[in-house]
Amino acid sequence: MRNFRQLTIWKKGIELTKAIYRITKKLPEDEKFGLCSQMRRSAVSISSNIAEGCSRNSDLEYKRFLEIAIGSSFELETQLIIAHEIGFIEMEETNNLQKDIVGLQRQISSLINRLKGK
Repeated sequence: MRNFRQLTIWKKGIELTKAIYRITKKLPEDEKFGLCSQMRRSAVSISSNIAEGCSRNSDLEYKRFLEIAIGSSFELETQLIIAHEIGFIEMEETNNLQKDIVGLQRQISSLINRLKGK
């Protein structure tokens, strides 16, 4: 069993989730059950799937959960773009979060590729 708490991608996922929670507090109240909720669920899903994958006994299963995590990061990136284009989030905040998301996607992808090579 792997220790997810030691993984940089898990730690970065947690930091990203905290940032998303801070940002989504600024969304209008009528988005509480819409875009706000969806962004939060996507963000939480990233680290959650990394952690769950660590509990699996095979690299194939671990890789599958990492693939789910990266999928959630792409969902989050899309939701962030939508929130910006609607006018809920400023360009600077969007760009900073997008850089974090893309960096995390690259790191998760790199780990997936290493697992494929085993």
